[in-house]
Amino acid sequence: MDIENPSKEQRILRVLRTVLGNIVKETAPRPGVPRALSDDTVADIRDLFGLIAEREAELAEEAGLDRGARPHFSDEAKTTHAVKIHRPPKKPS
Repeated sequence: MDIENPSKEQRILRVLRTVLGNIVKETAPRPGVPRALSDDTVADIRDLFGLIAEREAELAEEAGLDRGARPHFSDEAKTTHAVKIHRPPKKPS
């Protein structure tokens, strides 16, 4: 699996996730308005998101990618700092 050149299956999964997410956003009810989707449909959508995520994880594992890695920006502030510890010279006895 190559990040710059995703496989056909990866492109399909990405489009599925995007379209399904857009459907969920567009059908989300306003406060106080009943939702347009039935409970069974909502459960099916959750299952589909889960299946997509599982397959993406399988593809990443097959390619040897670290799923826990997160992107970092070059101008992002560092969260850790190295500290040098200087020991005082030993006193002669």
